Amino acid sequence: MPLKLISSFISLFLRRGEDLVEQKESPAPITFSPTITIQGLWSKKDDLSDITTVKSSAESERWIAHQEQLLQIQNQAPLFDPNPTTDINDYELIETLVLKKSEIVKLKQVEHINSERQVLSQINFPFIVQLYCTFQNQMNLYMVQEYVIGGELFRHLRKAGRFTGDTARFYAAEIVLALEYLHSKDIIYRDLKPENILLDSRGYIKIADFGFAKKVQDRTWTLCGTPEYLAPEIIQSKGHSKSVDWWSLGILIFEMMAGHPPFYDDNHFGTYERILGGKVQYPGYFENAAKDLLKKLLVIDITRRLGNLKGGADDIKRHKWFRTTDWHGLLNKTVRAPIIPAHSNEYDTSNFEKYSEETSNEQPQGDPFRELFPDF
Repeated sequence: MPLKLISSFISLFLRRGEDLVEQKESPAPITFSPTITIQGLWSKKDDLSDITTVKSSAESERWIAHQEQLLQIQNQAPLFDPNPTTDINDYELIETLVLKKSEIVKLKQVEHINSERQVLSQINFPFIVQLYCTFQNQMNLYMVQEYVIGGELFRHLRKAGRFTGDTARFYAAEIVLALEYLHSKDIIYRDLKPENILLDSRGYIKIADFGFAKKVQDRTWTLCGTPEYLAPEIIQSKGHSKSVDWWSLGILIFEMMAGHPPFYDDNHFGTYERILGGKVQYPGYFENAAKDLLKKLLVIDITRRLGNLKGGADDIKRHKWFRTTDWHGLLNKTVRAPIIPAHSNEYDTSNFEKYSEETSNEQPQGDPFRELFPDF
């Protein structure tokens, strides 16, 4: 692949899709779509705080000049411009989420953005996307993260129609380990779904989009998530904790093996009614062990929900559906993944949809929102 700036990437980590909700009264969908641009960057592998860029065109050079100005403001290291003698193996592709501050404020997503930054800065796990650094200027917030080449699990699932039990088990096991890690730090994820799970070059997962994640030691009452994946206690505003992630795991396992979530309805309120009804129709091809696990995860009574019992995540890991899972091998990435994303090299972007880059001539007066994002 020629050395070039990827100026139109994918709206990936901060897509608050059409069906995400965040309210404290009756659940209803809202749309969160601030001006988002994903930019390709090159960075030294041994110092990812030294954000670097490759020039290739007048457009990218203008972008570089703008980025350099931002970095100077933030007292970051100067940009590095690889020349023909530079060994590209010393660099890797990373990506930046660019979020328009005025839109974040308008859509009342300040708390979510700050929470995402706070949570990601505290975690480091093989199956979770890594945040390298954040900064801001008068107009935007910038979140620099690792580039995960394989695209969304959602895309691979739609291509396959549905996964075999073995394939679903592989991804479910990785998710169990990731949730176990997050819960050990008192972090609830709250937005598990195929769109938020990425695959790396070897086919292992990276959980992304932590806008709804929250550090909670007891319970929280905020209504947020994706309708088809909401746990009953969220819909009923009873207060919720880590148990909601195990409910979502059950929904995801079902969707991976069936090709659709168990409580889907054309109307969001119809979906909520089905969730509260708790009746699941299992396809005939589901193996008995899988159905047994799902029946223990998709339990309305949280005191009986697997993962939320005394044994915690270990109860799930010991379930008979996971009897063939090599947990240590999985964590050490010595188990071969069922899907190896096709890519021509480590800078390939073909596994992502292409989104038009949004531009704005807006020139804000001063920086009225800086204090709302103190950690950026």
